[in-house]
Amino acid sequence: MKIMNFLTKIPLVKTESPIDYNSRILLLGSCFAENIGSKFDYYKFQSLVNPFGIIFNPVSIADIVRRATDKDFFSENDAFFYNERWNSYQVHSELSSANKETFLEQLNYQIEVTQAQILQASHVCVTLGTAWVYRHLENNMVVANCHKVPQKHFQKELLSVEEILKSLEEIVSKIRSLNKEVKFIFTVSPVRHIKDGFVENQLSKAHLLTALHKYLGFKNSGSSYFPSYEIMMDELRDYRFYAQDMLHPNSIAIDYIWQRFTETFITQESFSIMEEVEVVQKSLLHKPFNPTSESHNKFLENLNKKMESVQQKVPHIEF
Repeated sequence: MKIMNFLTKIPLVKTESPIDYNSRILLLGSCFAENIGSKFDYYKFQSLVNPFGIIFNPVSIADIVRRATDKDFFSENDAFFYNERWNSYQVHSELSSANKETFLEQLNYQIEVTQAQILQASHVCVTLGTAWVYRHLENNMVVANCHKVPQKHFQKELLSVEEILKSLEEIVSKIRSLNKEVKFIFTVSPVRHIKDGFVENQLSKAHLLTALHKYLGFKNSGSSYFPSYEIMMDELRDYRFYAQDMLHPNSIAIDYIWQRFTETFITQESFSIMEEVEVVQKSLLHKPFNPTSESHNKFLENLNKKMESVQQKVPHIEF
């Protein structure tokens, strides 16, 4: 009897430059970069995720990469005061501050941190979220975040394939100017930007995908594509895999896409360590019924042994 298959599975090929526990990873881009970045953090890989906050569009990602690689520090000219906070159009509002000096110091510290990670990085993961951008009319700049400044100050535009391609080239060339050996992993976020419109969201994703594959087709040395968007659209073709807003992947979907990512980009040898790390992480969440009991003391003793075992294999891991 033939077994029925209710899933269209996307074929994935193991990369020739996989990630292991010696790798250093920089993740930049949309909120889906945060989802994958949280997995790297959970399993104790050496990673840095969105040091300037979530950035959705490729032009703004390229802008912040340029700043980090050139050590183009932020000054008063890059900041503005709005809603009782100091902000910058080049970074996410989560970095905003009530104090201007603190704000600029924080941004410039992130430039130092980001450049240091680029210099040591083995892999850079870039997640593109949307091709729709907002251009600030006064300074003619595509912004990473509008910071709730009124719409009348911006012009909404759809980036052309050529503009996205130019941004991709700048991201790679700037990072490779400091680190020629780094490998790139590109993906398109599966998050649907329905506030732009249903058709407009699809048009945006189409521009991103066209530009990415155009870039990878002609200049694919050291660069790979991971089909996050396609996995969500085809393998997980069901609203039960979406969060309550019906736009973002839920935890089940994120876990599944992460599993597919590990199959493609993480070494087989790392899996056993990941399993050990996960056992420790789950144990650390354990809440004892009686913290002073002998059984809990034995539990803690075993947990310490497990942590020591992991740290002997991978010294940089800290719990």
